[in-house]
Amino acid sequence: MNREPGRDPEAPAGAEPAVGSSAAQPPASRGRVRVTAPQHGSSAASARAFVAGAGEAPTSDIAGVYVRSLIRSQLRLGVVFALGFVVATALFVLAVALVPELDTTFVAGVPLSWLLLGAGVYPLAITVGGLYVRAASRNEERYRALTEEE
Repeated sequence: MNREPGRDPEAPAGAEPAVGSSAAQPPASRGRVRVTAPQHGSSAASARAFVAGAGEAPTSDIAGVYVRSLIRSQLRLGVVFALGFVVATALFVLAVALVPELDTTFVAGVPLSWLLLGAGVYPLAITVGGLYVRAASRNEERYRALTEEE
């Protein structure tokens, strides 16, 4: 039987599948199929890894060193910015807690300390995020410059 994908097997030879029909759906007579990844040492797993990573894998030892260096620098950058954000937020909260006049000052019926804690942290988060993206892009540009020189 010559079967075309997406075609109803009971349809006449010249008929086109209807737009809303179940032609794209598999027949109900098929049972469930369990799909798993190939085992680690199987030939299918190694062949797939070779084909999938053909254009992405480092071609030399120095390229591998460059990639590992980029990964380490991006991780270090992320940790530094995360710790910086946590410290800055803690200092912000501490400053609000140490200035009792902020609790007695009201803006639109809300204590100023609440407004600062509720809305003041967002500019800090946006600034830290923007600085992180800029620094991470700079790291990637340096990596690209190193790999293009080879």
